[in-house]
Amino acid sequence: MTKCSWEVKVGRITALKVSRSNKRVNVFIDGSFSFALDGEVAARGNLQVGRHLSAEQVEKLKQADLLQNCSKAALHYLGYRPRSETEVRQRLHRRGFDGDVVDKVIFGLKERKLIDDVAFAGYWRDNRLSFKPRSRRLIKLELRQKGIAAETAGEAVKDLDDEVMAYEAGLKKARVLASLDYSEFRRRLSGYLQRRGFNYEIINSVVVRLWQERQVGSM
Repeated sequence: MTKCSWEVKVGRITALKVSRSNKRVNVFIDGSFSFALDGEVAARGNLQVGRHLSAEQVEKLKQADLLQNCSKAALHYLGYRPRSETEVRQRLHRRGFDGDVVDKVIFGLKERKLIDDVAFAGYWRDNRLSFKPRSRRLIKLELRQKGIAAETAGEAVKDLDDEVMAYEAGLKKARVLASLDYSEFRRRLSGYLQRRGFNYEIINSVVVRLWQERQVGSM
C-alpha cells in the first residue's frame, strides 16, 4: 500500500511487533493495534514500549513512512536500469504516491546522482548504438519521449553519424538476407533501415555498399 489511511490514535505504546511477511513494525497503543511502520522509520523514530505518542508525532511518523515507501519504490525501479526523472515520476504517481512526497524523493535521488538526465541520455544513446542501432533523429525522439529536455537530448546525439549507424544496423540484417536476390535484398533491408529512422539517401547508400560487400564476400 502506498497511501496511508491511519486514524490518528494517541496514547502509550504497549507493544512493537515485527511482521514476518514484510518486516514492518506493528505499533500497539493502549493495548490495541494502531498502525504499522517501515522498520527503518521505526528505528529512526526511537519507538519504545512505554513511550507516549502525540497526534503530531504520529503524523510525522506517517509522513516519514510515506517517504520511505516512496523512496524504496523508486530505488527498486532504478535497480533494473537507469531512468530519466520523468520515468521515475510517472512510475511513482502510478503507484499512488502524492506529488509532494514524489518531489521530495526525486530531489533526494538527484542529490545522490541516482537520477541524472544528462547521464541517462548518454546511457540511452550508448545502449542503442550497442544493441539496437537507429538514426540520430529517432534516438533523440526516444529521449524526448522519456522527458529529456530538447537541449540535453540534442547534445547527447550531436556527434552521431547516421551513415555509420545505418551501416552497423544493416550489417547483421544483411547477413540474414544474404541468400536473397538483389531486388528482395534491397526491399527488405531498406524497410528494416527505414523503420530505424534513416532517410532514403543513407538507406540507398548503405544497401548498395552491403550488396557489393556480399558480392565480393567481405560482408
